Amino acid sequence: MTELTNLTISEARAKLKGRDITAVELTDAYLSAIDAANGALNAYVTVTPEKAREMAKASDARLADGKGGALEGIPLGVKDLFATRDIHTQACSHILDGFKPKYESTVTQNLWNDGAVMLGKLNMDEFAMGSSNESSYYGPAVNPWKAKGSDEKLVPGGSSGGSAAAVAAHLCAGATATDTGGSIRQPAAFTGTVGIKPTYGRCSRWGIVAYASSLDQAGPIARDVRDAAILLKSMASVDTKDTTSVDLPVPDYEASLGQSVKGMKIGIPKEYRIEGMPEEIEKLWQQGVEWLKDAGAEVVEISLPHTKYALPAYYIVAPAEASSNLARYDGVRYGLRVDGKDIADMYEKSRAAGFGKEVQRRIMIGTYVLSAGYYDAYYLKAQKVRTLIKRDFEEAFHAGVDAILAPITPSSAFAIGDKELAADPVKMYLQDVFTVTLNMAGLPGISVPAGLDHKGLPLGLQIIGKPFEEETLFKTAHVIEQAAGKFTPAKWW
Repeated sequence: MTELTNLTISEARAKLKGRDITAVELTDAYLSAIDAANGALNAYVTVTPEKAREMAKASDARLADGKGGALEGIPLGVKDLFATRDIHTQACSHILDGFKPKYESTVTQNLWNDGAVMLGKLNMDEFAMGSSNESSYYGPAVNPWKAKGSDEKLVPGGSSGGSAAAVAAHLCAGATATDTGGSIRQPAAFTGTVGIKPTYGRCSRWGIVAYASSLDQAGPIARDVRDAAILLKSMASVDTKDTTSVDLPVPDYEASLGQSVKGMKIGIPKEYRIEGMPEEIEKLWQQGVEWLKDAGAEVVEISLPHTKYALPAYYIVAPAEASSNLARYDGVRYGLRVDGKDIADMYEKSRAAGFGKEVQRRIMIGTYVLSAGYYDAYYLKAQKVRTLIKRDFEEAFHAGVDAILAPITPSSAFAIGDKELAADPVKMYLQDVFTVTLNMAGLPGISVPAGLDHKGLPLGLQIIGKPFEEETLFKTAHVIEQAAGKFTPAKWW
């Protein structure tokens, strides 16, 4: 059965349409794989076998009638941030204990409308706050990759760590994820998978548990660029329930693969060459430049002068929005309730018991920067910096740059429980140094595996594009993928 789980979405789609395999067989193969591996990888927090088989049977019936949708019979995992009707949706937080919504997020509904099959809900950092999946109430997801000659368990990145781990370990054909400051692209880089954060507004945010509403954006994590293109086509849509979703036609992203990048102008931002950046990352970046040059692209150095302010500005804007969004979790209507002597005591006790340390830290930072006397000094200033960051990108694109090539992570995956990172939250925040600028500017970015470091662990490159020009990203990422090849972890679980 393992050979069925080795099929990419495009390969499985062809076999399902040709009736070489059935959706039930494919789904059963994934359920068996989850059963065997999840104890070691902790990628899923809830598995839904009955629902999956029921959806797969319905897919087989539609395929038999020649009425299959774009993802008919394809088994997917869903990040625990997406509301799924009558199924565990807790953002991997204790405060949402036992919550099962009576509605479906727009993104997942789009996938089910196209015939996809739901395998279960995937692990993540609590409320999407983290870069390592270690803040999850259900414990960390484990990266399927291990360093050469080491048995140490590594993080799969965050916050979409479960999504990346499940895709890399073939525990789903693809997965939904979200990106607020790098939460699709960084885990994809750590696990040798492809992840795209679309332009803000390309996918509806309705039914996705909010972290920072002006930054959050849904996107897929997949095994290769083609699969990511197939998934994004189904996930993206305008939505009257989300006024920030944009009413633009969704292109056939898959059609852009294989197109020439000849004559494209690729920008290399000099500000991304940070002090102390490992030589391997620099070397990989240079390798990416050579691949694109060989494919006929022109490479130019550009300047994004306000990059150095992006991280501090992000860690003001995101916690500020989080402190407002998370005020609704109070133990009154749903989720965890810890009784107190009066309602204020009940609020305090429920929130103290329900939120983990990282979430509490960010709520407190956010409340502080929004408080009287500090609002202008912090939040307002951060929003002004955000405008300048956006303008940097606009000027680069206006000068004729079609896309930007940059690193994604300052290193490969690190160990679970890394003492240095655990002791200093700011060091952990530095993981997002290359990724947050896109969220601040609302731009699309794709992470594509580009090589292995000296420990045999995957490293990725990121391509940044103009608003709503995801096709350019897929086309360019495909060139890098063709040159670099695909990367699969050696099975130990």
